[in-house]
Amino acid sequence: MSAAAPTKKPIRWLPLESNPEVLDKYVRDLGVPAPWRYADVMGLDEELLAFVPQPAHALILLFPITPKYETYVQQEKERIDKQGQTVSPNIVFYPQTIANACGTMGVLHSIANNWAHGGHLKLDDGGIMKKFLEKTVALTPAERATALEQDQSLANVHESHASTGQTATPDLADEVNLHYVCLVERDGHLYELDGNKPYPINHGISSKDTFLTDAVKVAKEFVGRDPENLNFSVIAATTAEEYDD
Repeated sequence: MSAAAPTKKPIRWLPLESNPEVLDKYVRDLGVPAPWRYADVMGLDEELLAFVPQPAHALILLFPITPKYETYVQQEKERIDKQGQTVSPNIVFYPQTIANACGTMGVLHSIANNWAHGGHLKLDDGGIMKKFLEKTVALTPAERATALEQDQSLANVHESHASTGQTATPDLADEVNLHYVCLVERDGHLYELDGNKPYPINHGISSKDTFLTDAVKVAKEFVGRDPENLNFSVIAATTAEEYDD
């Protein structure tokens, strides 16, 4: 969960808890209205996926950074750098330069790629998120990262929600080895958006109708690379209405 390209004076945030209730309150304060919300994915087996609220527009994965994963990431980069890949110009990617900010990066990627370039998501006029996206979508990835570092409004909202949730809040100086990535469909392909990687990762053909199934296949690959580690969770971004029991 370390920063991808630290600035001269490293910036550190408290990590967000992987908790849909925390994320929902967080994005409301950023100006992301209902029905956009986050929901736990209780398991990756087909029978459990039936309980995921539909439509699902993004998956956010939380998993541990391990030596096995770091080896895979290096091999993946070498393969892509050699073979190349296709990335839609409509994908909005933010490199992570703020330590422990990967929860916000996952949320940001899920929202940006469902709003920008004619996306379906509506944002509050004058809200923090809409103003930030309007300012950054047309920038280069490096410029977007700098803009995030400098956006005090977004940082303040993050800080106010990073201290909430069910788990104890870590110290700001703590190194956290859990990491978030976001999976989205755009222009007929499935993309992994991880601000610690140098670019989006194209995971192949997908569609709005098959997104959840396709994304879960990728999530299973993450689990399969380190099956003995149980510290793994998945959250779906959805616009399904939430009903009280």
